[in-house]
Amino acid sequence: MVSRSYSNLLDLAYGGTPTLSQEKKRFPRVATVPGLLSEVEDDNCNSVSSDAPSSVSQERMIIVGNQLPLRAHQNTDDEGWCFSWDEDSLLLQLKDGLGEDVEVIYVGCLKEEVPPNEQDDVAQTLLETFKCVPAFLPPELFTKFYHGFCKQHLWPLFHYMLPLSPDLDGRFDRSLWQAYVSVNKIFADKVMEVINPDDDYVWVHDYHLMVLPTFLRKRFNRVKLGFFLHSPFPSSEIYRTLPVREELLRALLNSDLIGFHTFDYARHFLTCCSRMLGLSYQSKRGYIGLEYYGRTVSIKILPVGIHIGQLQSVLNLPETEAKVAELRNKFRGQTVMLGVDDMDIFKGISLKLLAMEQLLMQHTENTGQVVLVQIANPARGRGRDVAEVRSETYATVKRINNAFGRPGYDPVVLIDTPLQFYERIAYYVIAECCLVTAVRDGMNLIPYEYIICRQGNEKLDQTLGLNPLEPKRSMLVVSEFIGCSPSLSGAIRVNPWNIDAVADAMDSALILSEAEKQLRHEKHYRYVSTHDVAYWARSFLQDLERACGDHLRKRCWGIGFGLGFRVVAMDPNFRKLSVEHIVAAYKRTKNRAILLDYDSTLLLTSSLSTIPNVEAVGILNNLCRDPKNVVFLVSAKDRKTLTEWFSCCEKLGIAAENGYFIRPKHDADWETCISVPDFDWKQIAEPVMKLYTETTDGSAIETKESSLVWNYRDADPDFGFCQAKELLDHLESVLANEPVLVKSGQHIVEVKPQCIEYVC
Repeated sequence: MVSRSYSNLLDLAYGGTPTLSQEKKRFPRVATVPGLLSEVEDDNCNSVSSDAPSSVSQERMIIVGNQLPLRAHQNTDDEGWCFSWDEDSLLLQLKDGLGEDVEVIYVGCLKEEVPPNEQDDVAQTLLETFKCVPAFLPPELFTKFYHGFCKQHLWPLFHYMLPLSPDLDGRFDRSLWQAYVSVNKIFADKVMEVINPDDDYVWVHDYHLMVLPTFLRKRFNRVKLGFFLHSPFPSSEIYRTLPVREELLRALLNSDLIGFHTFDYARHFLTCCSRMLGLSYQSKRGYIGLEYYGRTVSIKILPVGIHIGQLQSVLNLPETEAKVAELRNKFRGQTVMLGVDDMDIFKGISLKLLAMEQLLMQHTENTGQVVLVQIANPARGRGRDVAEVRSETYATVKRINNAFGRPGYDPVVLIDTPLQFYERIAYYVIAECCLVTAVRDGMNLIPYEYIICRQGNEKLDQTLGLNPLEPKRSMLVVSEFIGCSPSLSGAIRVNPWNIDAVADAMDSALILSEAEKQLRHEKHYRYVSTHDVAYWARSFLQDLERACGDHLRKRCWGIGFGLGFRVVAMDPNFRKLSVEHIVAAYKRTKNRAILLDYDSTLLLTSSLSTIPNVEAVGILNNLCRDPKNVVFLVSAKDRKTLTEWFSCCEKLGIAAENGYFIRPKHDADWETCISVPDFDWKQIAEPVMKLYTETTDGSAIETKESSLVWNYRDADPDFGFCQAKELLDHLESVLANEPVLVKSGQHIVEVKPQCIEYVC
């Protein structure tokens, strides 16, 4: 049994019996749509959010991620399952920022495969105990979804890696895309089982579920939906190579709020929307918004933080204190530089090792004094590239240690076995410098963890022989291509591909004065401690509430099929045109005035030709033959062109150049609404427009009797927009003393006499 209200599903989970009764009509708390309440209710039933009444007053957040924040293992005794919270999961940690009054429900997969005959019992247990709704995926489908489309297509592409060769295993595979869509649909079905769409907020995480917003928006037009991308978003030149680029963009735009770690990632997304979908964005009062079919899709830019409480609790463990003492003795008299990375192609481990080799070659005094400890976590993906990275890393470490090592001293210590969390924390505590040289990474929280651990506590200060009253110190060398780099202004930023520059940065970190290290640490600690994961989650929820604030103030209609579905939001006073009503009124009236726009109505948008086709001319003639009709065609084109095109429509009225010239029928003379005595300003404006036309490929000048129009519809959208702004300023300057208006419109800049009031 499936319920669209989580409370009903939870009742069933606890063994309650649902009461079957006729649903009473529920009036909204505030009437936000003009008209009768019955009309509003009927309209909502047809096109908006929900068919289930709200039964919970408490605010709720449904958090959807690829994996549930749970650890699972099967008991060997009774073959049952044992579950516990995964304290390292970001989805669990962000609860701290949502407030105690917000109920959180999780939807996602388990890390362990559950046999089909046990899935119902496991789902019941997780719902009752953890408020988690598992999505069980068949193994073959999961492999195609995760290891296929996610890890072979999206993840490399979002990290700027193109499948230029078949050997790179990244060529687009339609079957993997279909698996990706199928899994997103399964997740949508799970959300629909628990959502109360009138009240609940849904927060979807990361690139695994980028088409999920479309499935949810299609079912509930007014769902309160946020999405956060934890990976980089590539530049448009990279992203546009993806065969399903528009499907993913349109799916994301079915969210109310889209979050990114950095402005660069958000800017790339906005540029893709502009270049591929023709959408424009603007910033109002500090918020960036995209207009999409009447809806405003908000853009959030805020890097995620870490869970400081968890780190501090581990720092207080006696195991951590003992490990710190062990490492202090092991590296006594040496300066430890630390790297913590996954063993994959984007973390730049080999580049870091080459920089260490360069440092030892250029500064021989560091031999025996400086140690690079590289913790290499297992890669999350799999494939030939992972094996190549591992092989290169081992070979480089061996070469460096053979060249610069001595008895009792290895310049590089590679740790490729899994460490307990407290062991990793201990390495943070004793390291004088942390190195992050990833060539591309969405965020990377290693520097944040390092800063908090270097702050330490009194027990660790005693273990290390430090004065608790003295300011702490730390140093960071970070790649400029990772998401946390902009927020760490005191770090030494490097281009990881420049081995010499990284080596110089490492040397600078070693020789920097103690006072400078203290200042940098203090600055970083102040930022990291105030911008933790709770702050990030709280800020996102606040912006999501703001972005959804006008849901009930608009009328919504869903249009489109498949992943092309979107919601059109209109003013509450808007009424959908009824064909039956128009036909009845047409037959009933004796005098009809029919005004038809030519350029955007009678033209086929898919055709480059602007000449009317035979079918359009025939329809116009049929309308004109009815003596009850007065038909006028309105166009921005000049009267000579329109006269040639519609010479066979003898009774058709034409308004040329947006109404400056009017002719009621073919055999009548052209009239002007107002006489313009002087067009000498064209001699000033036209040479300026020609200058910009020559420098802007795809632009053209439309010379009309009443105006001059510079059109850049076929130009590069970004360059054309910049040129249009420059042209607008240029024309306003040279025409300041002329009786004209200079206006910008949709891909145009127009100059016309001040006395002409038509809208371009």
